[in-house]
Amino acid sequence: MNFDFKEILTAFMVLFAVIDIVGNIPIIIDLRKKVGHIQSEKAAIISCFIMIFFLFLGKSLLNLIGIDVNSFAVAGSFILFFIALEMILGITLYKDDGNSGTITATVFPLAFPLIAGPGSLTTLLSLRAEFAIENIIVAVFVNVIVIYIVLKTSSKIERLIGATGIQIIRKVFGVVLLAIAVKLFTHNIKALFI
Repeated sequence: MNFDFKEILTAFMVLFAVIDIVGNIPIIIDLRKKVGHIQSEKAAIISCFIMIFFLFLGKSLLNLIGIDVNSFAVAGSFILFFIALEMILGITLYKDDGNSGTITATVFPLAFPLIAGPGSLTTLLSLRAEFAIENIIVAVFVNVIVIYIVLKTSSKIERLIGATGIQIIRKVFGVVLLAIAVKLFTHNIKALFI
């Protein structure tokens, strides 16, 4: 084992910025209002499993089904784009079917693609090229703990900020998410035509 605190910290910071769980608080609150309850533990565990799985088998799995990382990122950018539109315009594109609302929202779109989405999954693939795998795994686990805390306390954060504050943050982060979606799209679409 080759644990390196600097590598762990760097990988943690990069993943934390890409996942942007603090910036996703308005989306989490909105999902909670739609379905009533989100299972924080399940969302954290599922997103952790997806990230660790993808860290080890991501590139091979995508190659096996004939999809490159850039195509995967472009597809993910569309999902982020529509979530951003919901936030900015106050419209509802994601509709719960009513059968298993809590479980559905916990897995999709919360655990995937919001937490363990194309951004974080492609980031994991690029981190693997630079850092020791055990350091990346520790960084993923620390991020998941932070994600769990934010998911658990999102109601308290909502009360602290207030309805107007949430609306303002929602619009601002909607624009930020839209910009991330556009950047993810443009960066990866170029690579598809090279």
